[in-house]
Amino acid sequence: MSVMYRAEYPRPNFVREAWQSLNGTWEFSFDEPTFDRSIIVPFVYESTMSGIGERAFHDTVWYRRSFVLDDSDRSQRVLLHFGAVDYSCRVYINGNLCGSHEGGQCSFSFDISPLVNWDSANEIMVHVEDNPLDLEQPRGKQYWEEEPKSIFFMHSTGIWQSVWLERVGQSYIEGVRITPLFDEKAVRFDYRLIGGTQHIFETELYFGGSPLASIAVKTKNTKGSFKILLQDTAQNHWNFYEDLAWSPEQPRLFDVVFKLKDDREVIDEVRSYFGMRKVSIEGGVFLLNNRPYYQRLVLDQAYWPDSLLTAPSDQAFIDDILLVKEMGFNGVRKHQKVEDPRFYYHADRLGLLVWGEIGSAYNYSIHYANRMYREWSEAVMRDYNHPCIVAWTPLNESWGIQEVLTNQEQQAHCCAMVYLTKSLDTTRPVIDNDGWEHSCGDMWTIHDYEGDAAVLASHYTGLDALLDYKPAGKEHYINGFSGSGRPILVTEFGGVKYVATQGSEEETSWGYSVASTREEYQRRLDGLFAALQSSKLLQGYCYTQLTDVATEINGLLTADRKAKIPLSVIRELNLR
Repeated sequence: MSVMYRAEYPRPNFVREAWQSLNGTWEFSFDEPTFDRSIIVPFVYESTMSGIGERAFHDTVWYRRSFVLDDSDRSQRVLLHFGAVDYSCRVYINGNLCGSHEGGQCSFSFDISPLVNWDSANEIMVHVEDNPLDLEQPRGKQYWEEEPKSIFFMHSTGIWQSVWLERVGQSYIEGVRITPLFDEKAVRFDYRLIGGTQHIFETELYFGGSPLASIAVKTKNTKGSFKILLQDTAQNHWNFYEDLAWSPEQPRLFDVVFKLKDDREVIDEVRSYFGMRKVSIEGGVFLLNNRPYYQRLVLDQAYWPDSLLTAPSDQAFIDDILLVKEMGFNGVRKHQKVEDPRFYYHADRLGLLVWGEIGSAYNYSIHYANRMYREWSEAVMRDYNHPCIVAWTPLNESWGIQEVLTNQEQQAHCCAMVYLTKSLDTTRPVIDNDGWEHSCGDMWTIHDYEGDAAVLASHYTGLDALLDYKPAGKEHYINGFSGSGRPILVTEFGGVKYVATQGSEEETSWGYSVASTREEYQRRLDGLFAALQSSKLLQGYCYTQLTDVATEINGLLTADRKAKIPLSVIRELNLR
């Protein structure tokens, strides 16, 4: 049976036509560059879809393959892109080092133009290092033992997102930051260029396939900023808020074409899009597009049995989003993972709120903190343009800052992560430490796995009751901080174990509470959802979790995305 691999364009909100996928079969080896095996990229060797499927730890792995360039325009630059490589790597082109990167969850690129051959095949070699026992490494749910256990899953080593080449001119568009100015009924574009400075930067704006506006800017520097007033251009849409705004219920998108011109000749062209939406907190209320919005989220760890952290196909992202919406949820909390940009793209166009998160480390040190600042900054900068992302969550349950309640250094780190995020993005709220032991974040989020619905409801009858309750025995806030004026949400609850098909997994799996029959499972869900929905204190919730993962058999769906009870039943629980 042939193995299908990820062949779609990897960066769908910044699209060029001239590109070449490097996914597929690569030479591969453990420990030393002997290249005695083969692997299917972008699947890690621990996954069965890689063609290897071995679980043993290897600190070092090697990749190699060849590629040939179309020599129709040798004056062009060649960019080499990696979606993500876990954890650090060095990349060589034709035996020459072209660059290195540390951080297993974010994208990076190299200009390999000076190193490529135009008349013969080129060789790319990737040397990856990933210490599974380094608990100061941001790693998420990847376990430091060879078998999954408790809340931890199989580790992932090496290339786990797409690799591709892109052809650009000597001058090209490096990036465009798109900021919807909802109250102004306008959008701002901040562009960055590589190469010469004397060009024309042209922006064409479309909505529903119809052209709305075109603006040309003479560039004098390699960066610039301008805005377009949408109310003046979209004259057929008299009600801006109802006709042009983005929401999960109406995921309207504007299409954009950016062109870099030199003497009227187009030297670079990129297609993108954006959504007009605003996220804000006013008077302690979470607002979407200036209106109170109740968030019905589900925890999404985005893990697949045969491909682990990598989606087995682009369609798998679409299927998950459609299942989430069919169950009546309006968003997901991406848990302990910076997701593939293809997911965010589909959430943008299909309409799904997303809380962006990063995989945590477990032990605090200055080395960890430095790693985290770099990698989190890369994630926020890369994914800023996606309208689906409505909150950032850099820390979770005090992972990596286990002494934050009393340790001033860890408290400073927690606040630093919040203000670092805000220094890069002022348009979204930031949750400082999801679950408990909060400090300076924008929302008061609680993890509450109480299995008795009546007791769960009692925690949220009022502010006094909530303050009396300690989630997992932890304080809600560290000294000197409070939740006053912050929206309150229960961002983890439920986690009811129900084994839909009895078997060996019954003994090794677990959940926060257990239902032995389908009827009992449905009754438990009914009670837990109702307990939170009845509270006037809460502005939303996040059910744990979307699917079974490894030994966690507490999903609404099985690991292969089969419903344990009819999706319509869960939808009724959400929307009543």
